[in-house]
Amino acid sequence: MDIILASASPRRKGLLSLLYDSFRVIPSDIRELVPRDLPVDKCPEYLACIKAESISRGREKYLVIGCDTSVIIDGKMLNKPRSTDDARLMMKMLSGKVHRVITGCCLYYLGRHVSFSEETEVEFYPLTDKEIEEYVNTSEPYDKAGGYGIQNKGALFIKGIRGDYYNVVGLPVARLKREIDAFTAQDFTVDEFVTEARNKNEGKKRRRT
Repeated sequence: MDIILASASPRRKGLLSLLYDSFRVIPSDIRELVPRDLPVDKCPEYLACIKAESISRGREKYLVIGCDTSVIIDGKMLNKPRSTDDARLMMKMLSGKVHRVITGCCLYYLGRHVSFSEETEVEFYPLTDKEIEEYVNTSEPYDKAGGYGIQNKGALFIKGIRGDYYNVVGLPVARLKREIDAFTAQDFTVDEFVTEARNKNEGKKRRRT
């Protein structure tokens, strides 16, 4: 089975290599928009699904893995900071508090899909202004949801976590392995997929005539 990771994150690529020796990386370039009425804790899974779906088109025989990670605090979703001021504000919001990190994952294979979300609680120590300034003036915050990386210097802020550490990094590999095993074990063969696709195309042709 050929595998595609629909993400440009080097951290996710490294974590997926724990499961597979070989896979392709094809980042999705879709606009990451969510419905206004979608609950904030459902947004990562929704985005993971539209990313995976966009990459799966024309590649139905590949297992496509889409992912999205968000940091949520006080009902607000923190994405990647757009500026130093943005990163500084995020650090102040997280300082001394518990927040949630939710990674949504979606699998597409042979025209089917399944998705799930994994949640980890992370508690920050209270941060001084000096700590915040030193951190936001590094390059670390700006490609990470919530503006910090738990696997790098952001580890110095962490008082404790409850849940999967790798979920905070960006990919809950232990659960992902189990979800992939269950999903791909379903009795739906490549031949059945080809037959189903052919029948759909024939149906479209008949409707046009």
